[in-house]
Amino acid sequence: MNTTTMYCTIASPIGELLLTSDGESVTGLYMQNQKREAKQTKEWKRDDAALKQSRAELEAYFTGELREFKLPLAAEGTPFQQRVWRALCDIPYGETISYGELARRIGQPTASRAVGLANGQNPISIVVPCHRVIGANGSLTGYGGGLERKRWLLAHESKGSLI
Repeated sequence: MNTTTMYCTIASPIGELLLTSDGESVTGLYMQNQKREAKQTKEWKRDDAALKQSRAELEAYFTGELREFKLPLAAEGTPFQQRVWRALCDIPYGETISYGELARRIGQPTASRAVGLANGQNPISIVVPCHRVIGANGSLTGYGGGLERKRWLLAHESKGSLI
C-alpha cells in the first residue's frame, strides 16, 4: 500500500489550492484558510508532474472550458459520506439543490442535517461540488472555504456557455 501523498499547489481565482493524490487518484483539494485543512506529514512529496492532468482539469474549470471533471477520486470517509459525495457529483454544473433534496436523492429524506455534515467533510472541494448545495430557502449556507468563495464558484458556473 502506497503511504506517500503526492501534492502540488495551484493558483486560482479563489486563492491558492492544495491538491493531493495517492499516485492514482485525487484524495484532496483544499483552499487556504478553509475550515477543514489538510494534515501534511513527512510522507508528503511535492510532485507537479504526477498531478499534471488534475492541474490541467482544474485550470480548464477556472477558465470556463470544463464543466465535468474526469479525474479518478479516492476520498476517505464513512459509507454514508461516500454516498453523499457521489450524489454531489451528480449535481449538474451551474445548478444548485438544497440539503433536503440531496437527502432525498440518496434515499434518506429525513437526513438533511446528516447530509449537511457529510457535505462539510468533503475533502475534494470543487471537483466534488459541495458548493452547489444551498439552503431550502435559496440562501447560501455554510461552506468550508468561506461564503465568498462559494458565491464566486456559483457565479462562475452560472455564466453559461463554454468558451
